Amino acid sequence: MTSQVKRALLLRLTLVTVLSLQLSLVDAAPFEAEPVPGGVARIVLPDDADVTTLRYGDRRILTVKQNRQTVALIGLSLATQPGEGYLTGKNTSGQPMQLPFYISDKSYEEQHITIKDKRKVNPEKRDMVRITREKEQITSALQNWSDRDEVTIDFLKPVKGPTSSPFGLRRFFNEQPRDPHSGLDIAAAEGTPITAPAAGIISDTGDFFFNGKTVFIDHGQGLVTMYCHMSEIDVEPGQTVAAGEIIGKVGMTGRVTGPHLHWGVSLNNARVDPLLFLPEERPEPVSVETASEK
Repeated sequence: MTSQVKRALLLRLTLVTVLSLQLSLVDAAPFEAEPVPGGVARIVLPDDADVTTLRYGDRRILTVKQNRQTVALIGLSLATQPGEGYLTGKNTSGQPMQLPFYISDKSYEEQHITIKDKRKVNPEKRDMVRITREKEQITSALQNWSDRDEVTIDFLKPVKGPTSSPFGLRRFFNEQPRDPHSGLDIAAAEGTPITAPAAGIISDTGDFFFNGKTVFIDHGQGLVTMYCHMSEIDVEPGQTVAAGEIIGKVGMTGRVTGPHLHWGVSLNNARVDPLLFLPEERPEPVSVETASEK
């Protein structure tokens, strides 16, 4: 090997090493979201913040590293009222701190759906016993907290297909008002594989009156995803899954008008827009004036 070739190889190796070091120092791109009902508030934390003490209300908060900063991500439910919000906690010296942020208003469109099964709109007394029991199980799964140092917030889409019902719609079943749509409906043929959008642990599964066959994945620090109306569940509680691993298949169980996946994202027990966690499909930031005109 000539000295010229050796120098070229050494230079190339040096460039690769420098590039690798640079990449290792760069964190994920900033999480883009609006502090609106159904959105996420992003707060850059002081260097001396004790992340274990952070609370929004009585809920612990997800923190991630982004661009060499520690950032708190606060899920805001659709019932959140516009106005001032506060992230509270302590610094590493034990002194209390309060970080304010402003929650803007946002209105969502209406959706009117006709359900042929009347019991799925106006359940009978015998159904309410089951619904009440299942609600406790679902709530427990969605508000679960597990400590994890690194949490992925850039998700893969769990199933390929177009959006059939976006997040936040004000819904009417058989012209009767119901709770807003707290997830994203993705249209797909029955039997289409559903995959985990990020690594996590299957925290629970079930076959529910409204949601049908359902899977919950705990991704850590209060970030939980939910998959409803499945035809088949291929995982068990306690099982660890990797991003892209099949967890079941699309179906039409529960309250549905056709086969699809209802995909929900819960952050600090607040249901938020799943699109915020899909880098390629994150909605463009919307001004308060534009949002209120919808």
